[in-house]
Amino acid sequence: MTLPTRDALRLEWTRQALADPDATLERASNDASFRSYWRSHSAGRSWIVMDAPPDREDIRPWLDVASRLARAGVHVPEIQAADPDRGFVVMEDLGDRLFLPELNESTADRLYGAALDALLAMQLRADASDLPAYDEARLVTEMELMPEWLLKRHLGYTPECEEWDVIESAFRALVNNARLQPQVFVHRDYHSRNLLVTPRDNPGVIDFQDAVRGPVTYDLVSLLRDCYIAWPEARVNAWVEEYRQRLVAEGLTTVDTATFLRAFDLMGVQRHLKVLGIFCRLWYRDGKAGYLLDLPLVWRYTRDVGARYPETAPLVALLERIIGSTDLTQPRP
Repeated sequence: MTLPTRDALRLEWTRQALADPDATLERASNDASFRSYWRSHSAGRSWIVMDAPPDREDIRPWLDVASRLARAGVHVPEIQAADPDRGFVVMEDLGDRLFLPELNESTADRLYGAALDALLAMQLRADASDLPAYDEARLVTEMELMPEWLLKRHLGYTPECEEWDVIESAFRALVNNARLQPQVFVHRDYHSRNLLVTPRDNPGVIDFQDAVRGPVTYDLVSLLRDCYIAWPEARVNAWVEEYRQRLVAEGLTTVDTATFLRAFDLMGVQRHLKVLGIFCRLWYRDGKAGYLLDLPLVWRYTRDVGARYPETAPLVALLERIIGSTDLTQPRP
């Protein structure tokens, strides 16, 4: 007997979940993972169907984190039906108005203001007590993606032993910076492509399934030093200081402006080193088009911020020598 295709299973399950034999599906968006998203229209309402083949990705963490964030008052998609064994979810359609194309000089304060409100709600109220820890092993494993995928695969460069000493020294400093911060709920990809402008309870928050318990500045730097859009340094620092003052008022930190900004900056270097590797891996391993085009901005963040601090300046100098005038957007064979 011929088994139904994934397309047929998805449509059949959706119709059962919505109790609508005439419900249809059309692709809504792709994801950088194995998930796919589909839009269904039924009884005058639009829904989103998430399809995560269970042999490739378990949706239980997504469902768990969605529940934690909803209880914290964050606007995540309301779940209509879920089938973890088959990898399907029907959820509220938050629309397709991503922050990224709507951000400009006149909208930034309003949109980031809403995003920072939601971030504070996550950090204050989302239960992170039993989430995986953003510990040394996880932080280092992430940063190791940079030499593996950026240096070796993308640039064809294998570091020498003494160069590894420089890399590992910077990694150690960045891990120490992360571990010394207050540990809170961390979304891990809190940026303009995972936030949606919504008519109520703006923003809608998506792609949160990899949440961990980790440093208080991690999501802040993901948002304000976004890999897809950049803002003047003075404006970023003003947003950071306003948020620090809110954290102080809520008792989440007691540090001064300079100490907090240093923690924020070094957290950004850790994240951007990771992303330099991830964006290369998404192209060479997964065939995801377009991510190499975002490498120059991520490298700029890494270079400009990392050069300010003695803990990371030697690594930046090493990377500058290796990268030189190379066009990072061009793939290697």
